Amino acid sequence: MNAVTWDQRERIIALLGEASADPHVRAVVLTATGRGFCAGADLRGAPSGGPRVPGDVARTIRLGAQRLIGAVLDCEKPVIAAVNGTAAGIGAHLAFACDLVLAAEAATFVEVFVRRGLVPDGGGAYLLTRLVGPRRAKELMFFGDAIGAAEAREMGLVNRVVPAEELEKTAREWAERLAQGPTRALALTKQLVNAALDSDRATAFAAEAAAQEINMTTRDANEGVASFVERRSPHYEGR
Repeated sequence: MNAVTWDQRERIIALLGEASADPHVRAVVLTATGRGFCAGADLRGAPSGGPRVPGDVARTIRLGAQRLIGAVLDCEKPVIAAVNGTAAGIGAHLAFACDLVLAAEAATFVEVFVRRGLVPDGGGAYLLTRLVGPRRAKELMFFGDAIGAAEAREMGLVNRVVPAEELEKTAREWAERLAQGPTRALALTKQLVNAALDSDRATAFAAEAAAQEINMTTRDANEGVASFVERRSPHYEGR
């Protein structure tokens, strides 16, 4: 069920960092094989240590689950989640952190923490409150009930639900479409949207103006304007 091990988490974080820095990478798809998307964290894969002392748990979460979710949110390329099965705990948060979410018809999402007597971590309260509002977020987190793909779409957690056999094809089509777009403009747009609910109007407007200032120095922005003037389709290079 693809529970996240310590090694796997570090590998995903590294790959997302590499995707940000590599101009040849224009979009990212996060998906899984087998029956599940991600069953949560596999604590058995964590490095062993001595006796626990105060601060260890908070440090583990900051350096572990929160770094993983942060890597998705901070990736400078659009990230698509293609959820093929159960996404539970940190697995659900991993999907919710992505920019776009596709789900197979049989996919389910579970805020499993309450079933184990735990507080949701990995950015769960932060993400869900922004995606569905505080009351819906509390319902999901207080009860820990599994919700299907169709209900998740109705709530705004999923962009589109497709038959299982079409999931990979649809994810590839979306990724290819994004990869043909103005990559730096998309990165700056992602930053603006992710920060929007944390900003007042003056801050948001200033960030928007600064982002457009930066964007206008890119080749793709110049190409977009030129293609409009010349009445042709733009050809973006991601630079």
